[in-house]
Amino acid sequence: MTPGSRRAVVLGGGVAGLAACFRLLQGARERGLPLEVVLLEASLRVGGAIETARAGGCLLEKGPDCFLSVKPEGVALCRELGLEGQLIGTRPECRRSFILRGGRLHPVPAGFYLLAPSSLTPFVTSPVFSPLGKLRMALDLVLPRRRGAGDESLASFVRRRLGREALDRMAQPMVAGIYAADPEELSLEATMPQFLEMERRHRSVILALRRRVAQARGAAAASGPRYALFLSLAGGMETLVEALRERLLGASLRCGARAVGLRREGGRWRVGLEGGGELEADALCAALPAHAGSKLFGEVSPRLSALLGGIPYGSVATLNLVFRRDRVAHPLDGTGFVVPAAEGRPLMACSFSSSKFAGRAPEGKVLLRAFAGGARGGEALALAEGELIRRLVEDLRPVLGLSGEPEEALLQRYGRAMPHYTVGHLGRVEEMERLAAELPGVALAGSAYRGVGIPDCAAGAAAAVARLLDQLAGLAPAAG
Repeated sequence: MTPGSRRAVVLGGGVAGLAACFRLLQGARERGLPLEVVLLEASLRVGGAIETARAGGCLLEKGPDCFLSVKPEGVALCRELGLEGQLIGTRPECRRSFILRGGRLHPVPAGFYLLAPSSLTPFVTSPVFSPLGKLRMALDLVLPRRRGAGDESLASFVRRRLGREALDRMAQPMVAGIYAADPEELSLEATMPQFLEMERRHRSVILALRRRVAQARGAAAASGPRYALFLSLAGGMETLVEALRERLLGASLRCGARAVGLRREGGRWRVGLEGGGELEADALCAALPAHAGSKLFGEVSPRLSALLGGIPYGSVATLNLVFRRDRVAHPLDGTGFVVPAAEGRPLMACSFSSSKFAGRAPEGKVLLRAFAGGARGGEALALAEGELIRRLVEDLRPVLGLSGEPEEALLQRYGRAMPHYTVGHLGRVEEMERLAAELPGVALAGSAYRGVGIPDCAAGAAAAVARLLDQLAGLAPAAG
C-alpha cells in the first residue's frame, strides 16, 4: 500500500464480486480516494457460474446463458464495458416455449406470463389445462384481494388466485426453471413481487396483466423497437467476465485464495487466509454465497452468521448436448420447455440453445441444454456422471425424437449454487444488512439477498460499494 491509501477487500470472484471491484475502482477515481482493491477468490478462476466453452463447433454455456433486459442494471453494465454491440436477443421466430404434459410438448399459451394468462383466447383453447382448471383460473377475475399483510409462499398465492391446476401444470415448472426450488417454500414478495403488486393495485391478476400488456404495446409504439426480454452476448456470457477483468487492471485479483477467518484489530479488519497469513483491510465487500459468509462472520457477528447460514441453497446440473440436425425430429421452434414435477422425471427443463440465440451451433447441428436438480433432483445429482448423462438423454429422446448418440456431451454440476428465498426472506435480508452496517466498513453483495440474476447482482454490488465508499471517504488518511 502507498502512504495514505486505504485497502478494500472483495471476498468472492463471481459476477457480483467482479462488479464490486469495478465500482470500487471507478468510485475511488471519481472521489479522488487513494484506494487499493484486492479480490480474493477461493477457486482457480473468477466468474463463478458464468463460464463459456466450445465443442463440436458450438458455443456452450455451462452456467447462465442470458439475463433479463427489463432489469436495466445488466444492460447498463454491458454498455459501460463497451459490450452493447455484442448484445443479442432471442431469435424473433422462436420466441415461444413449451411445457411437457403426458410425455408430449404443448406450447405455453400465448400471453401466459409465468403464473397467469394475459390473453384469454390462447388460454381457453390450450390443451395444457382441463376445462375445470380453466374455469377455476377464471375465478381470479372476481375473487377479492387478500386480506391482511405479510409474506406468503408463491404456491399459496397461485392456489388462492388461480387454483391447484395452475400451480401444478404451469407455475411450479416455470418457477423451478428459474429458482430450482419448490414454490411451496419460496417467498412471493422476494421472488415475484410484481404479482403481489398486481393484486394490491388491480385485485385481479389476469386483469392486471391485460392492462400491463396494453400499456406495453402503447409504450413500444411510442418509443420504437426495444431489446428482447432475454439478452445474451454474441461471444457467450463469459465475455462479460473477461470485460470486467480487463477493467480491473488497478486491482489485485488473487485466485486460489480462500478467506477462512475475520477479526477486527486496531481499527482495521484482518482477513485470515487458508494456508496461513492475514490480509489487512479498511473495507470489506462480502460477495460470497451465504453459507460461506456465515463461516466468516461467526466470531464478529453471531446473529449475522446465523441468518446467513439459514438461507437454504439448491443444487443444479446443466448438460450441453450437440446432435446432428437430422438426428432430432422435433422442429425446435421455440426457446425450450419446462417439466412439471408431476411428470416424475429427473429432467427439469431443456433449452433449445441453437434456436434460442444465433451463433450457438453451425449449420447441420443443434445444441440442447438440459437441466436437472432443484427441489426434486437430489437423487439424480448423486449419480455418476455417465449415468446422469444417460438418464437425461433418455428423458429427452422420446420428447424430441432423438436418434443415435450426441456428438458432444458436457455436464456441469453446481452444488449449493442457487439461494432459495423462503417466506419472510426480505425481512431477514433487512436485518442482515442492518447487522452488516453495524460492522465498520462491511457490506454484503451477491445473489443471496435481492435477486439471483446478473442485473440483480450488478445492482447489489453497486449499492454495497456506494456505502463502502461513503465510509472510506470519512476516514482519516492511513498511516501507510
